[in-house]
Amino acid sequence: MPPPPVTAAAAGTWTLAGRTIHRMGFGSMHITASPDRDLAITVLRRAVELGVNHIDTAAFYFSPGGPLDVGSGPTRYATELIREALSPYPNDLVIATKVGPGYDPVTGAFLQAKTPAALRAQVEENLRRLGRDHLDVVNLRILKRPGSDSVAERFGALAELRDAGLIRHLGLSNVRLDHVGEAAAIAPVACVQNSYALDNGRANDALLEACGERGIAFVPYFAIAGARREGGAGTDHDEAVREVARAHGVTPHQVRLAWTLHQGPHVLAIPGTGDPDHLVENIAAGALRLSPGEVARLDALVVEDA
Repeated sequence: MPPPPVTAAAAGTWTLAGRTIHRMGFGSMHITASPDRDLAITVLRRAVELGVNHIDTAAFYFSPGGPLDVGSGPTRYATELIREALSPYPNDLVIATKVGPGYDPVTGAFLQAKTPAALRAQVEENLRRLGRDHLDVVNLRILKRPGSDSVAERFGALAELRDAGLIRHLGLSNVRLDHVGEAAAIAPVACVQNSYALDNGRANDALLEACGERGIAFVPYFAIAGARREGGAGTDHDEAVREVARAHGVTPHQVRLAWTLHQGPHVLAIPGTGDPDHLVENIAAGALRLSPGEVARLDALVVEDA
């Protein structure tokens, strides 16, 4: 009889949104990609069965149908799949969502919510699709690469929605360190999400460290995909990654996740997948313990960000 699968508890814990969560979470971006709705729901439920109690999502995670892509079938929203799979929600589950980017429902154009009214509309959309009366964590996502724009007005608008009871905790996504300081002067910052992997996004090394010093969770996205970003996990791995994987009898993707978690106790992983087998592999990476020498060797795989 095979041993029971490793659970998310193996990755250790962190306090997010006032609750103790396992550092190995689940990102929901990919669950809308398959036309098999039942499979997506199965993956979500299996993730929770395996101890995942931190799910990352956004109202703009969807596979378009209807007016955006006539003839492709109904639109599949990650938030609605989460509600269908998991509501009524477990008491220990933290769902973090994002606002900022969105789509015009008529034209399908990608847009950035910049006014308090537009941000409130996105918060209300998340509430409606998730079937909640409040949101655990809302991250203000900056659409473009981190630039010089201030986040104060938009973060302040979200802080007002927090004071009104629609949001419990606030975070930031795709930002610089000075944005964190700017936001923290308005309201507490629970987490920061930026693109980060052992061979990509390493310009955020200092931001990751600063978040740890401030007690802020750092939540890398594209930890497996790296420079492939939305293209998903690839097979082109550096030989150092392959050698560490062979030494532990695991996959290179698991090594990438393990390295991510080794960057600090405040670092949370949110790998996403629509495949139940890959889900089990991702969660098992939380039990992988790398030696200081292996971590140092992987740390050296810094490349110039595109």
